[in-house]
Amino acid sequence: MSKDTSTNSTLSRAISLLEEIATAEYSISAADLDKRLDIPKPTIHRLIKQLEEQQLITRDLDGRHLLPGSRLRRMAMGTLANESLKAPRHLLLERLAKEVGETCNLTVLDGHELLYYDRVETNWPVRIQLPPGSRLPLHCTASGKLFLALMPPHRRRALLSSLSLEAHTPYTLTSISALEEQLSQIARDRLSTDSEEFIQGMVAIAVPIYDRVGHIQATVGIHAPCLRHSIESLLERAPLMRQVAAELEEIL
Repeated sequence: MSKDTSTNSTLSRAISLLEEIATAEYSISAADLDKRLDIPKPTIHRLIKQLEEQQLITRDLDGRHLLPGSRLRRMAMGTLANESLKAPRHLLLERLAKEVGETCNLTVLDGHELLYYDRVETNWPVRIQLPPGSRLPLHCTASGKLFLALMPPHRRRALLSSLSLEAHTPYTLTSISALEEQLSQIARDRLSTDSEEFIQGMVAIAVPIYDRVGHIQATVGIHAPCLRHSIESLLERAPLMRQVAAELEEIL
């Protein structure tokens, strides 16, 4: 086999391995990759080691299962930030913000935190300032709870056991059992709420944005001060949010 062919074969195998890890419904192990890919077992282990060294993949909390690494996540976020994708995405958020009259945001999961990735502010004088790039906790935000609810159960359990469930307001759920009960309902509804759990005086709702294989890849949310909205009044905007989320899926 020529050098070029060998190099291309190695690259192709590494890409296949990354794709399996990035799109898997559950975090997967080397043994899972061996079953799914037509790649020799020693090669899989060698590629895993190399991809870990390059921070393209990382180990789950159990040490066995594999997840996208910090470098791969940065690449994904950089792709989302590409101007050719940013403009139509931002226009959809602007349209949603104009129709609901409140701040709208796009969030992604980054490790154990929620990352505000894009945002359109309301023109109201009373508003909550959370600029793009803000990192928020998962357990007390509408979007964060949505990510928790829709991730594989074993990963959620491991993540919750490692998180500090800090009480940001008197309404924050700080026990895993109470949070799990709420997450079960969120998973059924495919919609999440924040009723003054992160910031007292603020309410929010969020709906998922799915990737091509049906996994949550981002969320679209709106939040507002309690003096203008209740959870119930925000929920009236849910059908419009789902429509915008479906359009965002085509872009993302």
